[in-house]
Amino acid sequence: MPAHKSKLSVDLVIPVFNEAGVIEQTFSRICEVIDPLPYQFNVFFVDDGSSDATNESLLALAHGDPRISILTFSRNFGHQAALTAGLDASSGDFVITLDGDGQHPPEMIPELIHLFEQGYDIVQAQRIEERSVSFKQFTSAGFYSLMNRLSGTQMIAGAADFRGLSRQAVDALKSMPEYHRFLRGMIAWMGFRSVILPYHEQKRVAGRSKFSFGKMFRLAMDAIFSFSLVPLYVGMSMGGVLLCLAAVQIVYVLSFWFTGRSSELEPGWSSLMAGMLVIGGMVMILLGFIGVYVGYIFQEVKRRPVYLLKKDQDK
Repeated sequence: MPAHKSKLSVDLVIPVFNEAGVIEQTFSRICEVIDPLPYQFNVFFVDDGSSDATNESLLALAHGDPRISILTFSRNFGHQAALTAGLDASSGDFVITLDGDGQHPPEMIPELIHLFEQGYDIVQAQRIEERSVSFKQFTSAGFYSLMNRLSGTQMIAGAADFRGLSRQAVDALKSMPEYHRFLRGMIAWMGFRSVILPYHEQKRVAGRSKFSFGKMFRLAMDAIFSFSLVPLYVGMSMGGVLLCLAAVQIVYVLSFWFTGRSSELEPGWSSLMAGMLVIGGMVMILLGFIGVYVGYIFQEVKRRPVYLLKKDQDK
């Protein structure tokens, strides 16, 4: 008799933060997609320290669907920590991460699974930008362009946290315990066989985005300082340029002495102060870069957990 082939298990990891009234609509769309599919689904909702009725909404959903598990943070640890918690809890053959606001279309789930079954470990959904350029799109394109130049890891513009990962890729990601997490870069760094799946981002089901400019800026800083030492080299290079300029100035002054025109040299307070300010500014910039890296090292060596769970609820 041929061996019975077990049903493919697929886990969905959905981080949420203050999405009461939204997550119900998103989950309804998800169910419309996954219910007809011949796979075993589990859904992990990660409540990132919501202050509204999100947890109550999730409990109500869980009481009506045994596939749902709820992970609740003790406070708001951030989107990357929420994704990490869901990936840590998952056990499926294929794990899909998507946002709970409906902007990542659940209708793409069958295509993500199909590509995984073709042998890809990483199925990365890539947002197709509209013709009109917004501030967010402009800054996003600039960020990815900068990251690809600074780091040795190539990241795809428009590739957010909507993706599917094989069990091998998830286990590899779980072996990377760094505190400052930029999952887009970490996943790209792993180098497993990957494929890009374009999609059009949907409008939010309701409410407004909780991912503020400040959070985007902190994520960008985590990415730059976690994946590149270039800022240190930039500071060193600028210091070298200043040394070259200082050498040129010395040669210029000595030329007056060797040609008998030393009397033409007059002490210049403004030029002296300008030089001191330029050099002092460069030193402060370089020390600032070093300080950031030392701060990152300090936070890493403390070995604090990326997140803390207040409760782990299945119902």
